[in-house]
Amino acid sequence: MDQWTDVSTIPSDLDDAALAAELTRRASHLALHLRAEGLTSRSKSNLSDVVTEADHAAEEFVVSALTLLRPGDGIVGEEGANAASRTGRTWVIDPVDGTYNFLSGTAYWCSAIALRDDEGVILGSVHQPAVGEAWLGGRDLPTQCNGVTLDPLEDLPLAEVALATYIHPTRFADAALREPWLAAARGAATIRMLGSGSCDLAAVSAGRFGAWAQQSVPDWDWLPGSALVLAAGGEAVQVETAGATWSVAGRPTAVRQVIDALTA
Repeated sequence: MDQWTDVSTIPSDLDDAALAAELTRRASHLALHLRAEGLTSRSKSNLSDVVTEADHAAEEFVVSALTLLRPGDGIVGEEGANAASRTGRTWVIDPVDGTYNFLSGTAYWCSAIALRDDEGVILGSVHQPAVGEAWLGGRDLPTQCNGVTLDPLEDLPLAEVALATYIHPTRFADAALREPWLAAARGAATIRMLGSGSCDLAAVSAGRFGAWAQQSVPDWDWLPGSALVLAAGGEAVQVETAGATWSVAGRPTAVRQVIDALTA
């Protein structure tokens, strides 16, 4: 396991993008290693919202690396890591995004990291070890997958693309969430609900899905993937409607149509 967690083996001269890519690569493979050894889990808010030792171990590794290599930068992690920024920059960590999928043995999960400043998201890195895909992109870096720069997203309407989304079954009882979600979903060619926001948004950046929409998204589920979409020529925006914040990203026309449906 030391090959993944030994911070001393990370080159100290890596730029931010290379560092983010290295950290998500190691965090995801650490999680894989721990899963192979056997894991226990506990529920957080509901049965599908779970956390494992792998989530905690991967976050602890990333935090230790950033503390050493980017002292003064802030840190926010899904599993509780929190350090105030003295530089105006903050790293946002999702050690295992799609933990239910991860624990179930399916491939649709990742480790994800974003770097943000006062102007917004600087870059995002998403590593999906089960399918061998590493995504990287940001403000000054066109989105790439496995080192190959993606073609800019072609603009298409919502009716011609898949909408990746998620809504927990218990939320269907809340009309203020259900009705906007249904209005947006009706306009799409098809919908996909796969359970990992960062994996979804990486796929959106590559044009595999046309748009993504979800309500009440924490920064660690939004910023890494939204950086990829923006750097691929798409749009990523958050809007308020009926007391909820919706995060929407994808091909520009599809994004505008989703927002119109949500806010109608």
